[in-house]
This record gives sequence, structure tokens and C-alpha cells, in this order.
Amino acid sequence: MKRALALATVLTAASLAGCSSYREERVVTGAAVGGATGAIVGGVASGAPGGALVGGAVGAVAGGVIADATRPRYYRPRYAGRRCVWNPDIGRRVCRW
Repeated sequence: MKRALALATVLTAASLAGCSSYREERVVTGAAVGGATGAIVGGVASGAPGGALVGGAVGAVAGGVIADATRPRYYRPRYAGRRCVWNPDIGRRVCRW
């Protein structure tokens, strides 16, 4: 049973690693860390396998949500890809694509 669970975990991780973006990697990693931590805490706190399962599930959801909510936001600079020059006639910058 343990061997099958380990094999299923490795295959799932390998399939997720092949086609992911930075955001997806971050969410999956957060879910994995949260799930492992939740399972440990749930198992120790309840002393039963059911507590570890519930703790792992709650930790995985919380870890994924927190990882997605705290990801860095990237923005496009205002003048990226434009050619800007100063126009002395109007006294301001003129940008063209």
C-alpha cells in the first residue's frame, strides 16, 4: 500500500511538473507544503489517521490559496516597447509604438 501511494505521488508530481507556469508551480508547491504540514499537525493533534487526512486536506487548500494570494505581481512598464522623444513645441514627451 505504501509503495503504491509513493508511486502515485511521484507520478502525479511528474505530470504536474511537465506543463506548468510560474503561478501554477507556486500554487502546487504551496499546496504540497501546506498539505504535509497539515497532515503532521492533524495527526499529532488527534492521534488518529483521520485527523491526519483532514489536516492534510485543509492544509493543502490553505497552502494553495495563500501561495496564490502572495505571489509577486508583475506589471508592464508604462513606456515598454515605445519610442519616446521630447517635443519642444508642445513641451512634453511624445511616444510612438
